[in-house]
Amino acid sequence: MKRISTIVAVLSVFVMLVTACGPAVTAVPPVVVPPTAVPPVVVPPTQVPPTAVPAITGSDCSKANVFCVGVVTDVGKVDDKSFNQSAWEGVQNSKKDGSADWIQYIETTDSKDYAKNIATFGDAGYKVIVTVGFNLTEPTYAAAQLYPKTLFIGVDQFLSKDATHPDWPLANLVGLVYNEDQSGFLVGALAAMMSKTHSIGGVFGTDAVPPVWRYGEGYRAGAAYEDTKNGTKTTVTNVYHSDVGFDKTFTDPTWGADTANSMIDKGADIIFGGGGKTGNGAVDAAAQRKVLAIGVDTDQYATLPEADAYLLTSAMKPIPQPLENLIKLAKAGQFPTNGLYTGAAGYAPYHDVASQVPANVDAEMQALAKGLADGSIKTNVPPVKPAQ
Repeated sequence: MKRISTIVAVLSVFVMLVTACGPAVTAVPPVVVPPTAVPPVVVPPTQVPPTAVPAITGSDCSKANVFCVGVVTDVGKVDDKSFNQSAWEGVQNSKKDGSADWIQYIETTDSKDYAKNIATFGDAGYKVIVTVGFNLTEPTYAAAQLYPKTLFIGVDQFLSKDATHPDWPLANLVGLVYNEDQSGFLVGALAAMMSKTHSIGGVFGTDAVPPVWRYGEGYRAGAAYEDTKNGTKTTVTNVYHSDVGFDKTFTDPTWGADTANSMIDKGADIIFGGGGKTGNGAVDAAAQRKVLAIGVDTDQYATLPEADAYLLTSAMKPIPQPLENLIKLAKAGQFPTNGLYTGAAGYAPYHDVASQVPANVDAEMQALAKGLADGSIKTNVPPVKPAQ
């Protein structure tokens, strides 16, 4: 028994020694495996395409919420580089600025069609109808009475209350008018100061149209004003194309060119062309002869590039801006009711020939423009040609 106890004790000591001398066991931390991240599945909402808005056309003009503007030209083309074109540009601007939803023009080829052309827009429900030129004065007045809910703008159309127009002014008709005599006066003064031969010419459409006559006689008055001031004597030769009907007087560039060439042959060294394509023919002819020319209505430096090198200036009555303004007023419900809206008068920059204009001449032109605007200078040109 003692022997067995001794053996057990020895074995116990042996086990303790082996354990104490053996290598240490390294503790291995548990490996944590993160769960796989599964992105959430996003289900896009059902895409509903927007409803397409149909394009506005002329057939929509009768609708109350569609603002349509129509233009009826005087006899001639809408791209006449002068009067008709300027009016159409003003209407195009009204489309760009958001006033008009739809615009269209009708080119008049015969004066007997004025009323029919206006009625085309009136019957279609156009909100504004623009008629271009003095010749449409009476047809426009009649149409305004026939279509009282349509607003009319008569470019170059002056009316007053009289036996023929007892209802004037009409609430739906405004005449866009200008002091053409002032514009003519300015370019006539310039021509007199610039002419070396002291002979200048003017080639115009018919003088039966008051604005045309005022241009021509203003031109003559401006030259006379500077002659008196400077002690010079300028011969002014004005020729009006009154020997033909209204269907041709503004659309005859050949006559315009021939008339200008005749004046140049007789010594004129500056030519003023006033009257649509007829006047354009005169301006082009002058430039071809290397003679200074004067345009009309708009700055024709932009519309007659073939004449730019000799275009001294243009007698201005800017049409696009005031016409655009009137259309805006119509859209806003603020259409003028006094019957008339007067645009500005003036003259265009000298452009390519600016270096030929002496500083004292330019200073005088600025003084003249100021004097005409404030009334201290008068042209003394009557509104219409006196009866003979």
